Amino acid sequence: MPSQANSPGSQFSAEARTGNANRGSPRSSTLADAAVQTAGIDDQSRLVAAIVLAFSVDPAARWTYPAPENYLKHFPDLVRIFGGPAVERGTAHFIGDAQAAALWLAPGVQPDEDALMGHFQRTLPEEDQDTLFAVFERMGQYHPDEPHWYLPLIGVNPAQQGKGYGSALLKHAIRLCDEDGTLAYLESSNPKNIPLYQRHGFQVLGTIQVGNSPPITPMLRRAG
Repeated sequence: MPSQANSPGSQFSAEARTGNANRGSPRSSTLADAAVQTAGIDDQSRLVAAIVLAFSVDPAARWTYPAPENYLKHFPDLVRIFGGPAVERGTAHFIGDAQAAALWLAPGVQPDEDALMGHFQRTLPEEDQDTLFAVFERMGQYHPDEPHWYLPLIGVNPAQQGKGYGSALLKHAIRLCDEDGTLAYLESSNPKNIPLYQRHGFQVLGTIQVGNSPPITPMLRRAG
């Protein structure tokens, strides 16, 4: 799923690579960074709520579920499918009372594609599914072949924007990527967020747009 970081709407431990479950614990290099916490299973519901709130005006999320009732009914399950592995593996992070959250997937970890497609088949009109599936197919083509951390979901509470929470979550993750020499990859679903990601070293790989879908921008960051 595309990312929503600093406009309404898109870190981790390296446990999957090193076996260190505490690798993603917050460090104290700055006040903002020290506020980053690693989520546990008990935090899942509030992280899902944070992402749902953040993506409420996201172009891609609301293109998928334009009706408010459908969005509130179905998007939370999509977040669980897409970002659930991050919570389960200790690679989800948040700030404060889940005022901002980032759900990272470690190298080799992927969402359950069957569950994802099944969710869309159950919740979207059949005439809309082909376009959405084509978008996801093209998203998959941009994923690096090399081991990489994938950020499917990042969001900041619209009432808490402008406080640097999105940047703090990104910095927390990027430092670990740099230490391990690992790529980081995301898709930006809101053009307004692209400059934020670029400031943190992500480069635009292209643009994905199918039919009447909003543009999705795949972005890659090489370790510094």
